[in-house]
Amino acid sequence: MEQSQSNLEPALQRLLTRPDIWQGRDASTHDTGESTGFDRLDAALPTGGWPRGALTELLPERAGIGELRLLMPALARLSRGARWVAWIDPPHVPHAAGLYACGMDLTHTLVVHPRNADERLWALEQALGSGTCAAVLGWPGALDAKRSRRLQLAAEAGGSLGFLFREPEARATTSHAALRLSLASHRGGLALTPLKHRGAWPGDALNLSASELFAPGRPASDMVAVGTG
Repeated sequence: MEQSQSNLEPALQRLLTRPDIWQGRDASTHDTGESTGFDRLDAALPTGGWPRGALTELLPERAGIGELRLLMPALARLSRGARWVAWIDPPHVPHAAGLYACGMDLTHTLVVHPRNADERLWALEQALGSGTCAAVLGWPGALDAKRSRRLQLAAEAGGSLGFLFREPEARATTSHAALRLSLASHRGGLALTPLKHRGAWPGDALNLSASELFAPGRPASDMVAVGTG
């Protein structure tokens, strides 16, 4: 019996180091996340912020309800570091003045406009896995389970915060993201409902008020991050 256990342990250790296997752990043992900039949201998330080296999927009920504003505090902070903040195929041209007003360092902001869906997914995977991007924002369109897994593994390899903006219908699809949030308008703010999470956040929605989203020092316009030209 002792000999069999001895033979098993190296194989088990190799298995546990594979990046595509998630080990269920108490939330207190998780790596520290990247602060969202919203105290109540940080407190609700098991990692204390956006999960690092992982995908977060945001599923707004419609575009332009404040989904980008939700990311601005973290993106502004990360853009002042050594790595890039990459935007892969945003639906509109990011508004430079709006990003600057949110505190972003535009010298570390990269925008990529792929020519087709295959190039879009390739660019997302490369940016996430390169190790040179602190955060990657992507609008992937249709995404099957295999592609989702590849993007999650790339985020783990590159240590990136991956943010994917999905259509509401995508909530019915399989996803390998560490965190999935459905977003809805709520009294001028946002209601965040977890669809999937690693940790202990309950299923009830967390409501961020307009005063939290538009706190002093944050621009008042809801569309500061993306413009149409």
